Amino acid sequence: MALKVELKPHERIIVGNSVITNTDQRARLLIDGENVPILRERDILTPETADTPAKLVYLAVQLMYISPDPQSQHGTYFNLVRDIVTAVPSAWPIIEDINNNILNGDLYRALKDARKLIAYEDKLRSHLDSTADKSEPAHNVSSAA
Repeated sequence: MALKVELKPHERIIVGNSVITNTDQRARLLIDGENVPILRERDILTPETADTPAKLVYLAVQLMYISPDPQSQHGTYFNLVRDIVTAVPSAWPIIEDINNNILNGDLYRALKDARKLIAYEDKLRSHLDSTADKSEPAHNVSSAA
């Protein structure tokens, strides 16, 4: 079954080990193949954009997904998730799903679960930010008469 992909002007996509860049018009592609990694530009993280622990996990899974030798990234991945689970034990159920998908060879699904980890991290950061805002002392401004 072919995958239908519509690309915006100048959008890039990874298919296998090739980067395809669209021209200045929308394009529709039908990609047919088995076990060929496909990543749209919006789903690609770079080392520069992987600026949080969860994004680093996503980057490691992404590198597994597009690599001909996914196991070469296992050490990095497992070190990252060990650090996350140590700091945030409540992230374990999401990491367990990622781990199971990696061990079963379903790296695309592992990527989707890594997106959930990023969303969970964002939620925790937002909660911490809002808690910090509430705990800051209020500044009283009194007018001199």
